[in-house]
Amino acid sequence: MDARLSGVLKSRDARPYLVAVPILLAVLAIDHGQGRVLTLSSAFSVLQQFATIGPTALALGLTMIAREFDLSVAGMTNFAGCVAVLCGVQDPLLGILAAGCMGLVVGAAQGFLTIALRLSSVAATLGGLLTLAGAGYVITGNATVGYPRMDVALMVNSPVLAIFSLRSIFALTTFVAAALILAYTRIGRDLIATGSDPQAARVAGVRAGLMVVGVFAVSGFLAATGGALVSYSIAAASPAALTNTLIPAVAAAIIGGVSLSGGRGTPLGIAGGVLLLSMLRTGMSAVGIPPFAQDLGTGIVLFAVALADAEHLRMRFYELQRIGRKRPA
Repeated sequence: MDARLSGVLKSRDARPYLVAVPILLAVLAIDHGQGRVLTLSSAFSVLQQFATIGPTALALGLTMIAREFDLSVAGMTNFAGCVAVLCGVQDPLLGILAAGCMGLVVGAAQGFLTIALRLSSVAATLGGLLTLAGAGYVITGNATVGYPRMDVALMVNSPVLAIFSLRSIFALTTFVAAALILAYTRIGRDLIATGSDPQAARVAGVRAGLMVVGVFAVSGFLAATGGALVSYSIAAASPAALTNTLIPAVAAAIIGGVSLSGGRGTPLGIAGGVLLLSMLRTGMSAVGIPPFAQDLGTGIVLFAVALADAEHLRMRFYELQRIGRKRPA
């Protein structure tokens, strides 16, 4: 097996896919054989959830791999949706292009400010989040803006091969492209090196500053295009409509094996985290579990993953076990 692909089989990357199995079995047990879970409509709903969370989670996850943190993705998603709806009435592609270019420019600017002024990326992107939110209120007049092209909304959401849609195909394509770039190009190696140890990466000839600017530009583009497609799909945009995508995006990245300390994580792992959360939400909704319980289930999964990643906790358990074996009978 190619060594560059063997990473997908590591425990952290495979973890969300393995965790999805007992969750699916638990939901099926709650279903009691009523056939509400394993259906084509449920699969379509899972992938629609994936399309909503996925681009934002990938955007955030890539910055986390680089040892940064892009809080502005939530504001970018909202603002880009507003830009796309306002600019794409005559030509939907023009709206997506405007949103994507805006995301690239704003993302790159945040990365540049982070490097040039030696700012914390959390502080810089928090400012970006607030700025984008304010700009969204300005261009929409603090109101929800309707998108009159219902034909576009139907096209974006129409089933393709029963379980896909244009939105989910876009989201899946971005993950595949990111996985190939990180596995097979120098960009991927430099990104991991920058996140693992920026100073050592610079000594090795990696342009770490340029890498950070680039990953923020990509983050902005992904969040913006994803937000544009979501706004088209619901035929409306609002400065605050998609703010709640930030928390599941963070959860998906962490569940997918991305380290908060940088240098670790893969797009396929992030995709697994998004898929796990999408399955959890869709499955629990299908069997009639209320939304607050869905949030509780997500929190339990995230807490379990945090415990699994706690190196010192595992070492402490091992030490206690070793001491216990040494005690005389």
